[in-house]
Amino acid sequence: MNPAKRFEIFSRLRAANPHPTTELEYTTPFELLIAVLLSAQSTDVGVNKATRLLYPVANTPAAILALGIDELKSYIQTIGLYHTKAKNVMATCQMLIDLHGGEVPHSREALEALPGVGRKTANVVLNTAFGEPTMAVDTHIFRVSNRTGIAPGKDVVVVEQKLLKFVPKEFMQDAHHWLILHGRYTCIARKPLCWNCMIADLCDYKAKTPAPAVK
Repeated sequence: MNPAKRFEIFSRLRAANPHPTTELEYTTPFELLIAVLLSAQSTDVGVNKATRLLYPVANTPAAILALGIDELKSYIQTIGLYHTKAKNVMATCQMLIDLHGGEVPHSREALEALPGVGRKTANVVLNTAFGEPTMAVDTHIFRVSNRTGIAPGKDVVVVEQKLLKFVPKEFMQDAHHWLILHGRYTCIARKPLCWNCMIADLCDYKAKTPAPAVK
């Protein structure tokens, strides 16, 4: 795919959604960090249902530690892998207090050192909470990047590196959100909605899904 096509793709995505953001609900960097940590292999809808109950009661590292792990589990037990996630949340809260004065650090290295926080989670926090032009490659972005030809790669790190190289700078801040939303609602896994896609004419995907027959 050439630069002109990429520019047009992101121009259209921007025109349709000028101010995209995460679908996770949060009001502080800490709330975002915990929501993203909880969202692994879970839906944003499911995480939001849990945090709407949790955050009014405890939305700081100290407050969550004060709850205790069993009480925390009672709030997040509807989320997949909640036992492991609860342990990671508690350990992360303790590290934030011990090493960062209870605040979410701004550096990738410090974020990735937190229990349960990998490269993708760190990138989401850096981009969404702190406005850094990072690219958090999840399953949606990996699929869209490969299927469309925007940034094909055999693994998430290669795709991330290519996106950072190929996405025009003026779109970089919001590109992560546009690609996730496009993958979540249009370029879906099994049968992409090519017939209803605003960038279908620019996409390299050969086996485009036709419009459903009108009954």
